Amino acid sequence: MNITVFGSGAWGTAVAAHMAFAHSVVLWGRDIDVLGRIATQRENPRYLAGIKLAPTLQTQADFASAARHALQPGGMWVLGTPMGALRQTLEQLLQIAPVDQWPSLVWLCKGFEVRTGLMPHQVVEQVLGKPYGGALTGPSFAAEVARGLPCALTAASPCAATRSAMVQAAHHAALRVYELDDLVGAEVGGAVKNIMAVATGICDGLQLGLNARAALITRGMAEIKRLAVALGAQAETLNGLSGFGDLILTCTGDLSRNRRVGLMLAQGKNLDEVLANLGQVAEGVKCAPVVRQLAATLGVDMPITAAVNAVLFDGVSPGEGVMRLLSREARSEDAA
Repeated sequence: MNITVFGSGAWGTAVAAHMAFAHSVVLWGRDIDVLGRIATQRENPRYLAGIKLAPTLQTQADFASAARHALQPGGMWVLGTPMGALRQTLEQLLQIAPVDQWPSLVWLCKGFEVRTGLMPHQVVEQVLGKPYGGALTGPSFAAEVARGLPCALTAASPCAATRSAMVQAAHHAALRVYELDDLVGAEVGGAVKNIMAVATGICDGLQLGLNARAALITRGMAEIKRLAVALGAQAETLNGLSGFGDLILTCTGDLSRNRRVGLMLAQGKNLDEVLANLGQVAEGVKCAPVVRQLAATLGVDMPITAAVNAVLFDGVSPGEGVMRLLSREARSEDAA
């Protein structure tokens, strides 16, 4: 299979390198220096320093040339850009070929578009004028995938052919891919878990204990499910890899950028300091206000999301944010 991966950040590079062990893969990115180092030294020094990448992975700095590598029957375009660049990348690809000539389309980004509040599949449908493609998502740290460590992902799409193509592209070596037709559930789980990871980082940074962490993760999933169902998802989806699996990893793993945001906030750093120290995109920060607005519009109760927003943007201290959660009235677990 000919595959082009757009985006040479940590996750785009890791996925491209993994796929390159079984397919002809070209990686495109905006950073010419990073592409050059991958080509000559088999390493992405900015995002995956010290990890040797597949010797068969090809790089291409020209967007059109990279796109044409997979512009054929049986090919695949993988969008490894952040959520904020999804729309622009799709528009660039439309300049290469009309959508009826496109290969399979897969996106790796998680979140909501800040300006519109749309999920990735909704952005795709709006730009292309029809539903198309699917998401490769689930509990996955880029560095571990790049090292070839075991991982399980979800191929989410209502289109059986797209799901099959994702399995063919990525299901080899130590990576397993499971098919799922509930794209909405997979995308909501992958987006909102980042907000819960910020909350868990705050909890751990304040040294509130493992009991508090377990309660926060569990109640965080209750919030995610409520929003997902309100948006048309199947509640059962959130019990799987793209739900609880991704939530547990992001909330507890030391490689989680969103968890690190919470840890630094608990240390007394302001948001500007946190983001400067992080040096990478933290999707939980970007999508938190979008999810707060969605919850208000849909009438979905999301107290943890509200508390995270208050700490991030409303001048509330991490300790006060926790007290607001603890002061909520008692109720049944189903309604809590």
